[in-house]
Amino acid sequence: MKTKPLRSTVELILTVAVALFFALTIQAFAVKPYRIPSESMVPTLQEGQRILVNRFSHKIGGDPKLGDVTVFTPPRGTDERECGNAGQGPFYNGGAEARQSCAKPTAEKSKTTFVKRVVGMPGDTIAVSNGHVIRNGKPVKESFASDCSDSSCNLNPITVPAGHYFMMGDNRGNSEDSRFWGPVPRDWVIGKAVATYWPPKEMGGV
Repeated sequence: MKTKPLRSTVELILTVAVALFFALTIQAFAVKPYRIPSESMVPTLQEGQRILVNRFSHKIGGDPKLGDVTVFTPPRGTDERECGNAGQGPFYNGGAEARQSCAKPTAEKSKTTFVKRVVGMPGDTIAVSNGHVIRNGKPVKESFASDCSDSSCNLNPITVPAGHYFMMGDNRGNSEDSRFWGPVPRDWVIGKAVATYWPPKEMGGV
């Protein structure tokens, strides 16, 4: 009679342990929630909104695609708008009037994560006019992006290096992105945002 409650307790503990293991494994390798920390992706995503990110596809070799809303680790020095190649970036020497992005990011990644949209693939030539992307010499239709007119909204052409991606926020006048610190290495891309789950009224795909 004494062994039944003990067996039930052991089974419960094992069940909870297995459930926790699979939950943590799914979060680590498949789907993980993130909170939108700023207004850089307005109107697509609002500050405070929560999204689910598919981490699994990039871990088995899938690469980011144009237009993907993507979570990634930016280069170290994003707060200081540092370039990996000193003297090449407009926002570091001579002011934004130079209209020149970093050709390369810093060699180390930051400790934070960003959410932006992929607007440039490896080998693409990217320029920006009034906040809108010109890819390989052709204006891109971007109904999701806002117009902007300050100095960071116009950029001379930059060629995205092999194995890198050019990221920009949809809120072009209020986004720290590849215009300031350069393209993002493939290894620093975490995954694609696939759905929003909070607040409930905003639930849906991205």
